[in-house]
Amino acid sequence: MSCDARFDNLTLSQRVYAHLREEILTDRLSPGTELSEVALSRELEISRGPIREAIGRMAAEGLIKVRPRRRAEVRSFSSQEFTDACQVREALEILAVRLAVPRLTDADLAYLEQVTNRMAEYARRQSIEDFLAANEEFHEILCQLSGNAKLREVRHRFEGEIGRFQPGTPVLRSRLDRAVAEHRAIVAAIRLGDADQAAALTAAHTRVARAHLQASQDESQARLAESKTSLTGAPA
Repeated sequence: MSCDARFDNLTLSQRVYAHLREEILTDRLSPGTELSEVALSRELEISRGPIREAIGRMAAEGLIKVRPRRRAEVRSFSSQEFTDACQVREALEILAVRLAVPRLTDADLAYLEQVTNRMAEYARRQSIEDFLAANEEFHEILCQLSGNAKLREVRHRFEGEIGRFQPGTPVLRSRLDRAVAEHRAIVAAIRLGDADQAAALTAAHTRVARAHLQASQDESQARLAESKTSLTGAPA
């Protein structure tokens, strides 16, 4: 199994989990792909125990479906499941901000501003992957600073489901600068200690992101339907 600085302090099972989760969220392991413990053991050059633990964890998060005879495969998600997950994530993000505002220190605020500045730089470079990682870091920090471990755990699960519907590059490029501005506004409200305003801005931010995700998903489904029509020879 290849090394990655992000995984250095994780157990073997955690590293397998992080690796497979990233493969799923980036669609390198597409819905319906079977995950064989034997095949993964050979590919990653590790025993089946950590793989079994990682698969169990992802099954609990809803990323993988375990069928009879312990066959595991990458789950597909319906549009309704996507909408439901986005609504729950929005509620969690708002709660996280409300809980975090009275707890944040000057150092915490400086870190949030640092992450937002990195997002701005990635937006300038049009570095989509780095931008998305920094965006996730920003929201993860707020969840962590909320002091509610269960909130962070539940959000992590829904973020995994929603991450499967990441919008296409054209959609993202059109939104980068706006997302940075929204983050700066959230940080400014937090710095003022205005939990209500920070929560309202967070709600608006997540709804705009959801709308872009939904538009991208609708566009992808339309292209898929058009492709199927072309393959069957039916009139477009």
